[in-house]
Amino acid sequence: MTEMLYQYTVPGAAHWSLRIRRGTSLTLTDVEGGANLGMLLYNPEDLLEKYNAPDTLKGQHTFKLTRGNCLYSDMGRIFCSITEDSFGWHDTVCGNIHRQQVAERWGDRDYQHDRNQWHQNGYDSFLVELAKYGLNGKDMAANLNWFSKVTVDDAGNLSLDASAARAGASVTLRFELDTLVLLHTCPHPLNQATEYPFKPVLCQLLTSAPVAEDDYCLNFRPENRRGFENNRLYQFFR
Repeated sequence: MTEMLYQYTVPGAAHWSLRIRRGTSLTLTDVEGGANLGMLLYNPEDLLEKYNAPDTLKGQHTFKLTRGNCLYSDMGRIFCSITEDSFGWHDTVCGNIHRQQVAERWGDRDYQHDRNQWHQNGYDSFLVELAKYGLNGKDMAANLNWFSKVTVDDAGNLSLDASAARAGASVTLRFELDTLVLLHTCPHPLNQATEYPFKPVLCQLLTSAPVAEDDYCLNFRPENRRGFENNRLYQFFR
């Protein structure tokens, strides 16, 4: 039986970071519908090790993320596994929105004049959180975008499927390594909404049961078993 450890609602156009211990789950919920939650992952014991989008996708033969998928580091280890997912399609290729894009689309607002109604962008939000741990833009990797479904047309053009958004959609990540997690609730770079979307995301930390031999994520792809074995070897020699 799981136990609630902590919960926090990240407001729209905000950023947050925390260290999550191995054996803990993080449930993310799109409170109002239409949220985008940017995420970066690092090994807190060795900040050079970070989330690797190409390995995560090619190793699991996918373009999207959903239940069963694991999130890999650039050392072939698994930061976390997606154990539950009611949304079904999460982006990990489109990256962050930048200040210039936000200004062109919704107008340039700053905190000095607009306070909590300012127009944050994902790239600068991550820079603020990275600085707290002695990191900078050189340490940024391709990020995840939870609750954002991206579609591709016949010409290869990407677009955000706004119709997929729904209030209450959630995804649960079970952490297989101690992980530094950076988050922001800024718009997806392909978001074409008329007004800047201030969309909050509820974050809930819970205990999680040990990984069993018949675990869905462990057995979802043969590569995942190798990733879990890399984790076991890493933990053994620490």
